Amino acid sequence: MTLPADDRLIVAMDVPNVVAGMALADQLGDSVSFYKIGLGMLTGGGLALANELKQERGKRIFLDMKFFDIGATVEAAVRGIAQYDLDFLTVHGDPYVVKAAKEGAAGSDLKILAVTILTSLDRDDLDGACIKDGLIPDLVQERAGRALEAGADGVISSPHEAALIRALPQSNGKLIVTPGVRPAGADHGDQKRVATPAMAIANGADHVVVGRPIWRAKSPLQAAQSILSEMTTA
Repeated sequence: MTLPADDRLIVAMDVPNVVAGMALADQLGDSVSFYKIGLGMLTGGGLALANELKQERGKRIFLDMKFFDIGATVEAAVRGIAQYDLDFLTVHGDPYVVKAAKEGAAGSDLKILAVTILTSLDRDDLDGACIKDGLIPDLVQERAGRALEAGADGVISSPHEAALIRALPQSNGKLIVTPGVRPAGADHGDQKRVATPAMAIANGADHVVVGRPIWRAKSPLQAAQSILSEMTTA
């Protein structure tokens, strides 16, 4: 039996260009209703792909740009993105960035999601970037709380920190979106803080983002169906 689409699953279109993106969407068909288009796709026609999937196919779109700049620039960039009637947009979780992004999104339905600490980073990486001492879960929870207080509609975090963020009073009514999700037995790739889809949902995530385990599979549709099945066990 083919499982229906579930908005909790967001498929990351980490493919080279619009042609590859449309081919993947064709393969997945009605089994996937939500797609993430990231910075790597921007020069490959990412905005055109986002518009096609949103306007012509009725899909929801998560634009993962991770904006980080002075407030005025962030506000202007988000105001431009808000014209496209997309669903989610990421910015870095610094409070001034979040506030500027919310100003830019004013009057639209675009949800601003704050990045806490990238799921590809560990403590050694943070030390190399001169990020203050502390355990990653503690830093993620602190950054998430500050971003939500600044007005973010939700946060991006690894599945491991989702429960900590969900426990924050500031998270009431807010979204938690978790990349770094891998089906049981899948290769972790460049992600260092990963969990299965079921674990992420159980930890409080509203949406899980899965890319390579789907688009690299011999049958992306079968891979997506397997993840949908796994999510129902959460």
